[in-house]
Amino acid sequence: MRKSLLAAAVCFLVAASAMAQSSASDHKKIDDEFVHQQFGDQFTLIPTVAPAFGDLDGDGIEDVVIAARCKNPMLDQSEHNFMVIDPYNAFFGYGNPTVTTTFSEGDPALRGLVMLIIHGDGKDAWRSDKPKAKYVVVNLPYKAIYVRKFRLKKKNIEALYVEEAGNLGTSGAVFFDGKKFQYVPMGGDMQ
Repeated sequence: MRKSLLAAAVCFLVAASAMAQSSASDHKKIDDEFVHQQFGDQFTLIPTVAPAFGDLDGDGIEDVVIAARCKNPMLDQSEHNFMVIDPYNAFFGYGNPTVTTTFSEGDPALRGLVMLIIHGDGKDAWRSDKPKAKYVVVNLPYKAIYVRKFRLKKKNIEALYVEEAGNLGTSGAVFFDGKKFQYVPMGGDMQ
């Protein structure tokens, strides 16, 4: 009995170690070169904000969210097959990114701040050469990104929770409703 438990424990530790190494190697694959390949050379990775992983579109395949900066997100949209979206300003009344990307941000730390979302496809998930979909979220003033469960119409889904920068410790959630990404304010600090 003890040998069986010991063998099971060793198998568990080996599997856990392999998963941790796999996850760690995935993080290493997310660099400026990966960002440029997927979204174009207008985008620069923000290394101080860790990428977030989860199933944002509910298809059972892992997606990734990457913190980045970009001066002109509309420029490479067609060439790199992504959609620029502004769920934050849409919540407050007008979210057309063609217009809202021209707004000037007063806080220099928030200028050009974007989130890059890749919906995974197939066995390679978000690492696939041709992902299911790619989005650039503009005008969302974040300082940290997390993937957590969110309740939508009596169903738990995974959503992006953000600690908002410059808004006195407020937080918000960005979730995929099956058709598009939406933003909803969540109130106070998440910590």
